[in-house]
Amino acid sequence: MPSYLTLYRSGELKDRAARAQAILEDCQLCPHRCRVNRIQGKTGICHTAGEAIVSSFGPHFGEEKPLVGTYGSGTIFFSYCNLRCIFCQNHIISQQGEGEPVDAKVLAGMMLSLEKRGCHNINLVTPTHVVPQILAALVVAAAGGLSIPLVYNCGGYESVETLKLLDSVIDIYMPDMKYSDEPHGRAFSGAKNYPEVNRKAVKEMHRQVSDLQLDDRGIATKGLLVRHLVLPNGIAGTHGVASFIANEISKNTYINVMDQYRPAHRAHDIPRIARPLHKEEFLEAVNITLENGLERLDGIDSRSIAK
Repeated sequence: MPSYLTLYRSGELKDRAARAQAILEDCQLCPHRCRVNRIQGKTGICHTAGEAIVSSFGPHFGEEKPLVGTYGSGTIFFSYCNLRCIFCQNHIISQQGEGEPVDAKVLAGMMLSLEKRGCHNINLVTPTHVVPQILAALVVAAAGGLSIPLVYNCGGYESVETLKLLDSVIDIYMPDMKYSDEPHGRAFSGAKNYPEVNRKAVKEMHRQVSDLQLDDRGIATKGLLVRHLVLPNGIAGTHGVASFIANEISKNTYINVMDQYRPAHRAHDIPRIARPLHKEEFLEAVNITLENGLERLDGIDSRSIAK
């Protein structure tokens, strides 16, 4: 049973939703700390006021294997983002805001619809800037019978204070770990102190949910799943990411080392990232991960990787 149901039955979930809603009056939900009154319609870097904006929702079969299972991961794609990645393949959603505003009742209805369709989880994609709206909807959805795990699928630029509001609410955290070097986070994603902020957030996530747990079908029920997109020319800093996870999180961490980088959005104008990833760069990143003792790699048989 997802732990948010215990919070719902005790009344704590409703209290958390109210506390999160209050933050919108002087928004400090994420590390940007824009301090605008979103309830009054003001917006900061995420361009989102009092209501969440949803681009689309439905079963997704392209996510990590433990999330997809047989019937898919129930994704809800929120519009806008608290990052400004210049290579974002979904920039029409994340930066141009394609989508429609939804209230708590409508968002809850999406969650319940995904569960009814057999999805194994509710996968909240880019949720950082709409945590209050998600919590408000979850209260409604829990009252309506929602009972599948929640996945927090984020860019990894998170506030520990906001994450603590999600303790025993989120079952599966799936953050990106994008960079090891601060200048790269600033230059390519518009995020100050990305590595420091990201690592503190991942530590808090792991504290809450520990290593990824699977049921007897191989479907994730709880835990941490890290995504690391390999970028050209070593920009993602795989050495630093893998070393941090192995030494400060857990060598049992489930990781998706991703090879799908292609230049998109404004990347064509930046010579260092204006080309696709080379196969050799990806294999090097995988080997670095394995050399750090991290072997729970999504979709990769470590025995098949050439050393």
